[in-house]
Amino acid sequence: MARSRENTRARLLEAAHDVFAEVGLGAASVEAVCERAGFTRGAFYSNFETKDELFLALITQLAEDKLDEVAVRVRTLSGRDDPVDLVRQIADISLAERMEPQLLSEIRTQALRDDNLAAAFLAWREQMRVRVEAIITDVTSAHGIRLRMPLPDAAQLLLDVSEECSIRSSLERKSKRSANEALQSRLQQLVALLVEAA
Repeated sequence: MARSRENTRARLLEAAHDVFAEVGLGAASVEAVCERAGFTRGAFYSNFETKDELFLALITQLAEDKLDEVAVRVRTLSGRDDPVDLVRQIADISLAERMEPQLLSEIRTQALRDDNLAAAFLAWREQMRVRVEAIITDVTSAHGIRLRMPLPDAAQLLLDVSEECSIRSSLERKSKRSANEALQSRLQQLVALLVEAA
């Protein structure tokens, strides 16, 4: 039963990704998501209370997948100590193909209008910051790197810059490869500000 529920939830998230990408959060309906997934409204409401909750679950899954990919890369970094090179190795992962900036922008816009969604969105952002903080801790500890600012601030700054760079690349209609190169370049500039000189 647990596996069946997990499969139902996964199919609803997959369908939600497609529907939200096609029509946006505002125009998407629970019915459209259910129809795309091949389920009834009952199946939806046994997994999610609202469309907003589904949307948060979707961006959480997409972001977690990306951070898992980065965490794996961190564990396989070479022994070189140059901080810029370490950033290059970490950032040298194509942007998550399914983490469209449009999805993040839409939920942020909705959160500006809805107090409950705002609280949930901020909680989600905090979870992402904690994950990024753990990745930074792994890199700095393994390579003897010291930061110029408190770790939580550095993690938040990296998140903010990554998000803004991704949105700008989307607005400029850059290819995924060009968007990744732009993000890598920006992160390399940022690391010089974050890392104390040896």
